[in-house]
Amino acid sequence: MSDDIPELTADDFDRTLLRSQRERLIAGRIECGQDVADLRAFVGLTQKAFAAALGISVRTLQGWEQGRRRPEGPGLALLRIAARHPRIIRENLASAA
Repeated sequence: MSDDIPELTADDFDRTLLRSQRERLIAGRIECGQDVADLRAFVGLTQKAFAAALGISVRTLQGWEQGRRRPEGPGLALLRIAARHPRIIRENLASAA
């Protein structure tokens, strides 16, 4: 293993998801808007950056987070990927810039 692995910070711990919640999100079982907000925090992005990384509008993301709408189809698939591979979402944002 590499010696340059950084220590986890308090911010890293603040972004963590419970294992049961993460497994549920990976399976695509989003129960409420807070699940989407928690997932975005877990990935470590703002609403604007997370929406851009997923290729959706901020308004769509806000609707999901506020529980006015539920993600389905491709949006749900992208959220499942974000729960399983948050680094991929951040890399997608970096490559789109």
